Amino acid sequence: MSDLDALRAQRIGVLCGGSSSEREVSFRSGRGVIAALQRQGFDAVEVDPGLDLPGQLRKAGVEVAYIALHGGPGEDGTIQAVLEYAGIPYTGSGVLGCALTMHKVQTKRILTAEGLPTPGYAVLGPEHDLELAVETLCQELGLPVVLKPLSEGSSFGVSIPKTKEDLHTDLAALVGQYGEALVEEFIAGAELTVGVIGVGERLQALPVLELVPHHEFYDYEAKYTKGLTDLIVPARISEEAAAEAQRLAVATHVATDCRGVSRVDMHLDPDQRLWITEINSSPGLTETSDLPAAAEAAGMSYDDLVMEILRSALPRM
Repeated sequence: MSDLDALRAQRIGVLCGGSSSEREVSFRSGRGVIAALQRQGFDAVEVDPGLDLPGQLRKAGVEVAYIALHGGPGEDGTIQAVLEYAGIPYTGSGVLGCALTMHKVQTKRILTAEGLPTPGYAVLGPEHDLELAVETLCQELGLPVVLKPLSEGSSFGVSIPKTKEDLHTDLAALVGQYGEALVEEFIAGAELTVGVIGVGERLQALPVLELVPHHEFYDYEAKYTKGLTDLIVPARISEEAAAEAQRLAVATHVATDCRGVSRVDMHLDPDQRLWITEINSSPGLTETSDLPAAAEAAGMSYDDLVMEILRSALPRM
């Protein structure tokens, strides 16, 4: 008997949409998951979480939640906490793993504490003198730098200022919109991402994927518009670098208490050193997403990938 047979008699609610800035992408992921589940004989329905999620799930007869939410409450642990309280098993990481990985600075603090390589950084808020901060950042991190919101996905709010003037302008805009800004050392070199899937003995890193965006960097449009990013898998790096990238990805997944699925982003600099930039606890499952491409390179179909992620709900039943 398959370990998934226990789920075949359950109605699976695929949570997608939600209230974050990644709502439309989440629908694309969720509808792909629903189609994959239904192709394999599962009773799967779409659920767009509202303020009364437990009530929605009861009304729809949902017994297991498959999380295809990106950003916001679906990825910061809020939805996971609601599901825990309602006694609904769900896929992917729990409250702690989601909360830690959604907050880029907390992620970097854990990476540093675990001895895992991550670029230098600083955090700025409205209480800082931007003129002084720009001078200090240029001295300590150099130019260009990477600016990011602390808790956004899909590259929302990201910029790479190359001059002091641009840094000042972009910082002011980012702090004004999000309240705080992460300023990260820019790492030149290959942009890589490594998917991690499975629980327990099934935990594994997928083949290393190299991203070659046609834009300046892997922004929202490059992520989700077919043809705007070349996904090269296996990555054009040495076997030694690929093995180390996979090791670091699994170590990051474990250190941040992720479960079932994650995607770890990193750069390989010209000196062949790897630098972890962030980890995504609910990576995209659209037709242009990285994780399905890496799974395919490992010999897994999209349906296989969806099944592997589904297994992460089993111990919670």
